[in-house]
Amino acid sequence: MKIINKKDFSPKDLPKIIATVIKSDGLVVMPSDTVYGLCVNTNSKKAVDKLLMFKDRPAGKAISIFTGDVERASKYVLMNENQKAIMTRIGSGAFTFVLPALGKVDKRLESEKKTLGVRIPDFPLIKDVVNELDFPITATSANVAGASHHYSIESLLNSLRKKKQGEIDLIVDFGKLPRVKPSTVVDLTEEDVSVLRVGEESVSETFLSNSEEDTKKIAVCIFKKIVKKAKSKSIVFILHGELGAGKTAFVKGIGETLGIKNIVSPTYVICYEYKIDHPHIKHFHHCDFFNVAENEELSYIGIEEMLSEKSLLLIEWGEKSGPIYKLLKKDSVVVLIKIKYVTETRRQITSTYL
Repeated sequence: MKIINKKDFSPKDLPKIIATVIKSDGLVVMPSDTVYGLCVNTNSKKAVDKLLMFKDRPAGKAISIFTGDVERASKYVLMNENQKAIMTRIGSGAFTFVLPALGKVDKRLESEKKTLGVRIPDFPLIKDVVNELDFPITATSANVAGASHHYSIESLLNSLRKKKQGEIDLIVDFGKLPRVKPSTVVDLTEEDVSVLRVGEESVSETFLSNSEEDTKKIAVCIFKKIVKKAKSKSIVFILHGELGAGKTAFVKGIGETLGIKNIVSPTYVICYEYKIDHPHIKHFHHCDFFNVAENEELSYIGIEEMLSEKSLLLIEWGEKSGPIYKLLKKDSVVVLIKIKYVTETRRQITSTYL
């Protein structure tokens, strides 16, 4: 195991050194857009063997890849022009896009459903290393399966026995990384974009509702907690759920506590705006993306203007909000609400603070 520090090499030389180790089937620990990660040649059986042995990862658990841009990603996953446009719009960085695999990397990196996670890096070092290579590299956190993520090399080494440390060929020390969430996982395998993971450090709560009135009360409970966290930021609720699950009831609960009594679902007009008198919320926007057929339609809605000043935005059929997720997240507190049928009258409501 060799440890090198970014201070000891020029920005031009460091990517070349790392790329040389990866080309030689080495296992490299290096910083990424989120946490310290493990990078190997995705086309090398020997390199992937090393990675899986280090991770102690169960069979069938997929491992994502880093590739330079959307066009290069299309060599490894099946995507149409619409999916390319979504990936381009959401952007690079802390996002993993799940798409059908084309079988161009080691099969053990794919999921059991034959899908592959692809990341377009925003972190300069990762970008430079990928550009030095003619193949993608793995994008998985530098930890044994089930263990915590690491934001410093000291933390990583303290978690490993000497034998496990010896399995690593090169460590690139960038000091302590900012404590940001792991990547958000966006599923593009279906027509409707959905978020599979919003980061393992996200705070989730689950509630059971036995009636529409229960759903309203749960909505108010969640809203009051989020208002305290948001302070002066705008708030976005992204609501997922089948037809009739209770998404509009959830919106009504929050609306009624803010003094709005006449809420109806804006299915055919996409968005309604209500003026309210609240110390932290000036505008209440209720959107319904059910009839949004093309992703381009989302760019005409005026989301940026809606979130400009202490606004509350609630989006029904939020599964279609993937293309604007980065915009929603930029200056707002975003909460994912999933409402699932348990029985005809009972619902499970999960709130995840993104």
